Amino acid sequence: MHRLPKGPHDPRLLVGYDTADDAAVYLVNDDTALIQTVDFFPPMVDDPYLFGQIAAANALSDVYAMGGTPKLAMNLLCFPSDRISREDVQAILAGGADKVHEAGASLCGGHTIEDKEPKYGLCVTGFAHPQRILTNSKAKTGDLLLLTKPLGSGILATAAKAQLLSPAIADGLNRTMAMLNAAAAGCMAGYTPNACTDITGFGLVGHAAEMARASGRRLRIFSGEVALLDGALDMASQGIVPGGAYRNREYLSDSTIILPGVGQALSDILFDPQTSGGLLISLPPAQARRLLEDVQPHCPQARIIGMVEEPGEGFVIIE
Repeated sequence: MHRLPKGPHDPRLLVGYDTADDAAVYLVNDDTALIQTVDFFPPMVDDPYLFGQIAAANALSDVYAMGGTPKLAMNLLCFPSDRISREDVQAILAGGADKVHEAGASLCGGHTIEDKEPKYGLCVTGFAHPQRILTNSKAKTGDLLLLTKPLGSGILATAAKAQLLSPAIADGLNRTMAMLNAAAAGCMAGYTPNACTDITGFGLVGHAAEMARASGRRLRIFSGEVALLDGALDMASQGIVPGGAYRNREYLSDSTIILPGVGQALSDILFDPQTSGGLLISLPPAQARRLLEDVQPHCPQARIIGMVEEPGEGFVIIE
């Protein structure tokens, strides 16, 4: 992103791409900021309706991570017209539409193109008060880190493609990926977080490193406190790990310190690319503990998983 061409500076652009944040934010007036994001990807599940739901939940999440409320969404759909049925296309769009409506937003069109592989997602517009915008760049020393969803979706999706998952574990994976971060964001609105991001393709460690770098801090992850999807540790222990996890680990090798005692399988999960993952929230300790109590009825596997420290060697320490 540092190589993208930069146009004239607009003082109303409150958040751009300089800190690898989840969405752009533009000041409309003293009471309103516009949040803009876009995300789409190939299927990670076979069911077209479920794929639509997951892709939409993933795109909507960026607005929640910025402290906003989604209001408008537009479809982005690529598909091979000679190899995918009209019914499957309709099912993908129906899944996305249902999640947009669940979020209380309006679906208002979109764009389709011919492609060799199906891809689907959304361009989403949301709004927030300018003083309530959250970024990944303001984590404070002493903050605790709260994660609202369990990890392991990339590993389990890889195992599902090989038909290695029981129906119960597959169902848990699918429900987690399709779940909106709306309830967690609603609970978070009653507090004053210092920073927030959502966990997606760069994995927990990757997005934590972005927060640490943008904030000028170091994050410490307590690996034993991180909630995992049922079956994820077992699959990782068998070496069922997607290539994206290894790429994340390699890319972050200079930013991460893994202390002795953290097992290989667990550390693989921390680098595992997530689809529609949870919110990672940085806030003062007392608020973090109260927020955890508020959010757990909606997100039972929410956990406090780390803390923010003064700058030091590396951006993320895993213990």
